[in-house]
Amino acid sequence: MIRIAAGVAALALLASCATTPQAPAAARSDLAPTGTLRAAINFGNPILAAKDPATGEPRGVSVDLARELARRVGVPVQFVFYDAAGKVVEGLKSGAWDVAFVAIDPARAVDIAYSGPYVVIEGAYLVPQGSPIRSNADVDREGVRVAVGAGSAYDLFLTRSLKQAKIVRAPTSPAVVDLFVAQKLEVAAGVKQQLEADARRIPGLRLLPGRFMVIQQAMGTPRGRDAGAKYLREFVEEMKASGFVADALKRHRIEGAAVAPPRGPDSYR
Repeated sequence: MIRIAAGVAALALLASCATTPQAPAAARSDLAPTGTLRAAINFGNPILAAKDPATGEPRGVSVDLARELARRVGVPVQFVFYDAAGKVVEGLKSGAWDVAFVAIDPARAVDIAYSGPYVVIEGAYLVPQGSPIRSNADVDREGVRVAVGAGSAYDLFLTRSLKQAKIVRAPTSPAVVDLFVAQKLEVAAGVKQQLEADARRIPGLRLLPGRFMVIQQAMGTPRGRDAGAKYLREFVEEMKASGFVADALKRHRIEGAAVAPPRGPDSYR
């Protein structure tokens, strides 16, 4: 009976290995040099990750992707938690993580090798109900102060694109609207879904129509880990094509984020 049970277990393991390609040794060494996949999780973007209110455990599409990647690499996963994207990037300097879930930005690409995006999210503006600002084009004017989360994708984008408006930085993205209200600023900028939630929480605010940017959320690993970066790119494309990302968004009841379109290998050259 013991031999039969062992045989069944061995067959099950073989079947699992046959249906899920395992990462090459070089990729495994790059992605988990300590023997554990250390995955940076940013709670500052509720579209990607949040704490389960009942258990306190992390959940979300980025958490699901990290666990699946660790399974394929064949190592345990260790989550490294942050409350802002800028702090995730700071964590790279101290070697705190092996993979991260951050928006694609040329400033970050100096140190981070990106996959293609797995989801796309809209960046939007929030203003007081009585504001004369009616459109996105009205924001970049003298005397307009825009609250952003320090080091966030939209902070980096607006720092490059705004010529006359002044940027005021909150320590984290979830703190943007509270800073905006407390300092009586003219505009708050951020992920559209977060701003919508804040507008429901605080009366007298409205979103400007449309979006000022599209945020492409991707996986990344420190530059110099070429085999790991290549595997990460292939992994993300497979997760999109297989429906894994779409299922995760649905399972976590995420609205307003869309699965990113496929990205071919030529786009990385």
